[in-house]
Amino acid sequence: MMNRILLFFAAFLFSISLFAQDSVKIVQWSFQGVRETDGKYLIRLKGTIADGWKLFSTTAKDDQPNTRVAFDSAMVLNAGAISEKGQLQQKPEPLFDNEVLPYFEKEVSFEIPLTNIAAGADIKGAIRYMALKGEEIIGPEEEAFRFSVDATGAITSKSTVLKEASSANSGLKRASIDLDNPLANCGGTGLESSSEKGLLNIFLLGFLGGLIALLTPCVFPMIPLTVSFFTKKSQDRKKGIANALIYGFFILLIYILLSVPFHFLDSLNPEILNNISTNVWLNLAFFVIFVVFALSFFGLFEITLPSSFSNTVDSKAGIGGIVGIFFMALTLALVSFSCTGPILGSLLAGSLSTNGGAMQLTVGMGGFGLALALPFALFALFPNWLNAMPKSGGWLTTVKVVLGFLELALAIKFLSNADLVKHWGILKRETFFAIWIIIGIALSLYLFGLLRFKHEGPVKKLSKLRIGFGLFFVAFTIYLVPGLTNTRHANRALISGFPPPLTYSIYGEKSASAKGVEANVLNDYEKALALSKETGKPLLIDFTGWACVNCRKMEENVWTQPEVKETIEKDFILVSLYVDDRQKLPEDQQFIYTNAQGEKKPIITIGDKFATMEVENFRNASQPLYVILSPDEKLLNRPVGYTPNAEEYLKWLKCRK
Repeated sequence: MMNRILLFFAAFLFSISLFAQDSVKIVQWSFQGVRETDGKYLIRLKGTIADGWKLFSTTAKDDQPNTRVAFDSAMVLNAGAISEKGQLQQKPEPLFDNEVLPYFEKEVSFEIPLTNIAAGADIKGAIRYMALKGEEIIGPEEEAFRFSVDATGAITSKSTVLKEASSANSGLKRASIDLDNPLANCGGTGLESSSEKGLLNIFLLGFLGGLIALLTPCVFPMIPLTVSFFTKKSQDRKKGIANALIYGFFILLIYILLSVPFHFLDSLNPEILNNISTNVWLNLAFFVIFVVFALSFFGLFEITLPSSFSNTVDSKAGIGGIVGIFFMALTLALVSFSCTGPILGSLLAGSLSTNGGAMQLTVGMGGFGLALALPFALFALFPNWLNAMPKSGGWLTTVKVVLGFLELALAIKFLSNADLVKHWGILKRETFFAIWIIIGIALSLYLFGLLRFKHEGPVKKLSKLRIGFGLFFVAFTIYLVPGLTNTRHANRALISGFPPPLTYSIYGEKSASAKGVEANVLNDYEKALALSKETGKPLLIDFTGWACVNCRKMEENVWTQPEVKETIEKDFILVSLYVDDRQKLPEDQQFIYTNAQGEKKPIITIGDKFATMEVENFRNASQPLYVILSPDEKLLNRPVGYTPNAEEYLKWLKCRK
């Protein structure tokens, strides 16, 4: 089962690599509607499959690669069972542990009967499919279909292809905005002054993650064994030290190489990493994966990569010279995956959600790899230090369980991201705090020996270090409690950005903590511009995101400062444009945008519209981004990004002509 989860995760990451490119479609679809009797119709979805590819059947189970047909909510009850037309094959698939999977080759047709369809009905839906060729798997890919029934009852297939609009007539590229010539030469995107600091912070976080990974049962016992292997096997001490240093270098290199594919994604589309990080299904996938990792850390099961893969790599480690050392490093990375995987997953998810994109991921991976590699080099240089190392024991299990609780808390953050983007309302701010408080209580009880797992023995004596960490988590849990209240203390500044925003509360408009700066207009640039012209006040554009941590920090810690709050409310028309809002635009407002370079992009959601507007006018894809425009759309100063210093932000607000 766990191997299957890992294979699906690998397939999911592979599908991310296809997310940014317009490749040749694996399956070409055509749609036909047939009228049978009054109110009864048959919809036929025919797929022509590319050579060598297998399209999985609708009869496959949910935990297998499959094909599914989904109608919009209005049509779900009218749809009957799917009938498949084609040569169904069922054979063992090596990529899925030789499990027998149903699939089609060459072509297939899916037929769905519809009943009680009235004249004038609009039938919408999509077919979501997965396909396989060798060890390459794609999906779930989605193809939309649409049918309309006229007044006479005739059914016709309607195009789902969007109309095209140029940069000149789409309204996204504003001709009067000149980014290179603002009226006042102050401000800046924030990236110029903070990029080095931001990368350093990411590097340090990655390094800290690597140090934590060192203290797990998968890695810690390997340090003395590996160092002793190099120092004893080599002909002389210098050779042993050199081999250990090379071994450490290869560990660092392997983790840096893991980030390389994301640089290609980042270069293809400046919005791609933001789109990935705010993608609902990706956030839900991370939620499930991190819960699985947490349960593994709790000792319910062990996550490992397929043994055949690990054994193949391990066999190469016996090769002499530098090549053998490289495969030894790769073997360490693979066999320690059950402990390092969750920490790496946190680093991956965090980097995709920040402004630096692929570069931050590389720097973070570099810090992680360096922390793992450093002990092997240091202990090879100073072998006597090995005697001072603590012995492996129950404390390693304690570290692993604590990490499990932290992974569980992080999983809730990803569920919250999906909830915010889709506006489900299932994880309001107070609910988020309640869950974190429960996790904090459980973790504190565990550290004080009051909560145990079956695979652990009783705690005979609490160490000072364990008591110290226990007191820390007790204090942190107590700090979270005001987040449940409807008071001004509900704003927890230390973790600002992680919980949902103050306005996303079960108390709604009655929330006493949500009295911050309210946007004059939400997600409607044209309406805000009209209000700016009517009042003569400049327009303050807030490019933000529902899942943006730094945006919440600005709103809850900077905008709430009295002078900043007063300045924004009195002197500006504030419009907040959410670039990750997945609510679809009305159909007549959806189109294909063509920029000045001839590149095309579908504008389907509110987020698509304003993410493109940000990139096209301000050459920036990060959030938050703040822009001040005059009523005639002249840029009054240079845009700024995340500015946690309230005085600096206020100075920028006032610096304009």
